Amino acid sequence: MNKQRTFRITTLCLLALLFCSWGFFGHKTINHNAVFTLPKGMIGFYKNNINYLTEHAVDPDKRRYIDPNEAPRHFLDADHYGNFPFDSIPQKWDDAAAKFSADTLNKYGTVPWSIQRNYYRLVQAFKNLDSIRILKYSADLGHYIADAHVPLHMTSNYNGQLTNQLGIHAFWESRLPELFAGHYNFFTGKAVYINDPLKKAWEICRQTYSSLDSVLKMEKQNRTNFRTDQQYTFIKNSNKVVRNYAEPYADSYHQLMHGMVEKQMRASIMAVGSYWFSAWVDAG
Repeated sequence: MNKQRTFRITTLCLLALLFCSWGFFGHKTINHNAVFTLPKGMIGFYKNNINYLTEHAVDPDKRRYIDPNEAPRHFLDADHYGNFPFDSIPQKWDDAAAKFSADTLNKYGTVPWSIQRNYYRLVQAFKNLDSIRILKYSADLGHYIADAHVPLHMTSNYNGQLTNQLGIHAFWESRLPELFAGHYNFFTGKAVYINDPLKKAWEICRQTYSSLDSVLKMEKQNRTNFRTDQQYTFIKNSNKVVRNYAEPYADSYHQLMHGMVEKQMRASIMAVGSYWFSAWVDAG
């Protein structure tokens, strides 16, 4: 294997680690627990297929490396649109494209419209009684909804590269859930009907964006309490030893955020279940 080929493969692996939103663990956990928000008329089918919904929660991330159009569906660089982006961006695609151009929207992320698009695909699958597509679109929809709950998916500073916090993306959405999710309460109550799926998607993005400053500021504050050599450790991952954030450092950061990661995971679970339920209702 030549050096150029080795470099390309290594680069792809690093990208996969950096940008697998919520990490595979987080996405699988969210889709899995969303099943238990569903009402009696739905939960039987979803529980019978819970393994599929769990394992395929990460399919959209896998598609990013074979479909060049996939990546923008996972994020929204809201800060590109000014200090008050959610007052600036029209919610409907045609209106937003007329104002900014479709190319601009695709460049800076389309996650609210990804949610809308997959929602109506799921509605149609329910209408057609197409169990294969019901499962596929349920899994995909769950992924995009969960992505919209990650603050670092709402900014061009997605990995802290603009604030000297490189690596914060995987730290927040992968390392923290993997370390602390065992202590989270994922019982969120029953799914509720969503009257306007697109409006709800934008509400999620707005709420998520409001948490972004805390994500960045608390990590910077956390650094002041630890020497550089205390911030990292080496762990075994897939038979390889890799550098990652040390547990004491992660625990301190986790506490500074006062439950934000758990809150966002719980909100994701509730939203995923509610979108699934609403699609079922809208299908008639």
